[in-house]
Amino acid sequence: MKKAILIIIAWVASTIEVLAQCAMCKTTIVNNVSHGELSLAEGLNFGIMYLFVTPYLAILVIGLLWYKKSRNHANKNIKSSAIRM
Repeated sequence: MKKAILIIIAWVASTIEVLAQCAMCKTTIVNNVSHGELSLAEGLNFGIMYLFVTPYLAILVIGLLWYKKSRNHANKNIKSSAIRM
């Protein structure tokens, strides 16, 4: 387990910086920012953050619901076993 974690950390640390925008998007943003128009850049940044955060929120909600359901199920099992004794 420790070896796998070390490999993942080494892999993430060794990656070079990658620009994930297409050439047209980058050119448009740079051109607008150089002319003082920041609204397009702010909108693009908001969209990127929205797409980045949404899957993590979905996973969090599913995890919380799963935890509550399993906890309620465990409490019911404890109560039913206590009644049998």
